[in-house]
Amino acid sequence: MGARVSADDTNLGMSSDINNAHRLSDWSQWTVTVAGIGIAGFSCADALMQLGATVIVIDAGDGEKQRERAEILSTLDADVRLGYDGMAPDCDLLIVSPGLRPSAPVIVDALERGIPVWGELELAWRLRDLETAAAWLTVTGTNGKTTTTLMLESMLRAAGYRTTSAGNIGNSLVGVVMHDELDVIAVEVGAPQLPFVHSVSAVASVCLNIADDHIDHFGSMEDYVAAKARIFERTQEAVIFNVEDSVTLTMVENAEVIDGCRAIGFTLGAPAISMLGVVDEYLVDRAFIEERQTTAQELAVIDDVQPAAPHNVANALAAAALARAFGVPATAVQQGLQDFVPAAHRIAHVGEVGGVTFIDDSKATNAHAAQTSLLAYPSIIWIAGGMAKGQEFDDLVKLTASHMRGVVLLGVDREVIAGALGRHAPDVPRVDLDRTDTGAMELAVREAMAMARPGDTVLLAPGCASWDMFRDYTHRGTEFAEAVARLAEEAGA
Repeated sequence: MGARVSADDTNLGMSSDINNAHRLSDWSQWTVTVAGIGIAGFSCADALMQLGATVIVIDAGDGEKQRERAEILSTLDADVRLGYDGMAPDCDLLIVSPGLRPSAPVIVDALERGIPVWGELELAWRLRDLETAAAWLTVTGTNGKTTTTLMLESMLRAAGYRTTSAGNIGNSLVGVVMHDELDVIAVEVGAPQLPFVHSVSAVASVCLNIADDHIDHFGSMEDYVAAKARIFERTQEAVIFNVEDSVTLTMVENAEVIDGCRAIGFTLGAPAISMLGVVDEYLVDRAFIEERQTTAQELAVIDDVQPAAPHNVANALAAAALARAFGVPATAVQQGLQDFVPAAHRIAHVGEVGGVTFIDDSKATNAHAAQTSLLAYPSIIWIAGGMAKGQEFDDLVKLTASHMRGVVLLGVDREVIAGALGRHAPDVPRVDLDRTDTGAMELAVREAMAMARPGDTVLLAPGCASWDMFRDYTHRGTEFAEAVARLAEEAGA
């Protein structure tokens, strides 16, 4: 199954209106400003220069990574301006990094001056080779995006498609489409990438869940949900929602999709018609089969999902729904799950010492993600804390207190979590580490081990961002795993 080609896509004339621009346009007539020199910004600037555009690159930072990329782009004749915090330069188009808030002065200024603003996804869609362009299957949600995207890629590969994953997952989508020899792309989409998407038309799209996150980026929960909802606009075949999350259903109901597009649910319970779900130990499909009124197609068994925590089974169902919407057979769905290797720092088993299991879920950077991890294990020593991003943790503690044998807190906003524990789980033993250096993780692991008993799980699921103490969540997870390895070595494990 391939992507439909819209009327706009077939307009291959050399229009001087950049709003109609595509890969075959005469880009030499336009000046494009790229705001942000990260992975996405660098790829956008490089692609635009290949097409002949005059490119200005701006970035408020002026660190080592920015300078390395700036040097490369400058040699290709880009006008690179580091340490830039002004208004939009004179240009025909502004391409914005997902790190920029929609309220950023450079974006507001461009819009007020009538300069079109696109994100990386929009530019990537415009730069596809219209004769051979791969179909897009898009994944968003507060939590589980990367896991679902990689599961989807594995299923597509098992079905024999030429495929890759790209987007928010760290692989530039623009870079992929500029060298596209694929059948289909599994596209991870973060909410900050969505405000400036205008013409993207995926074959199928999913929103996994909605929880408090990125509120500081968008300004309100309403604006965050509105940004997420844009994932469904112009979807061709199937918009996929989480039956247990009513917000995702409302997003589907309000979406402007292509005529004939179906709404498909996924659930951890028994599925109704037009849903995927779980019956006994099986993942089943009642959406993409002819006899869905009376029967269900077995896709896989729960043990094919590793790890088989409930939220990960939900991710598998969402990936399966996208794959089935693209025509992937049931056998390839199961093979894809069996072949799937989880990404690092996502409920990853990193060691066992004295009968205590250590799990790295450093990617759980918000309360909702931490909550799902906590509910997956019966007896936990929870390592948490970091930058709370304005979140509250009362609901998390109320729902998961019975799973906690103890808690170790670290990071700049640990008192936010400590307050919730004091209100709702005062009897749970707690250690507060008044340190913000990376060495605190070593101490956190040892304090957790001191509280644990054989059969317990020490779970790093911080519920917070990592930047107060670590480079990123990967650095945090690595420090945790290394501390566990040292503990195991000392114990002779």
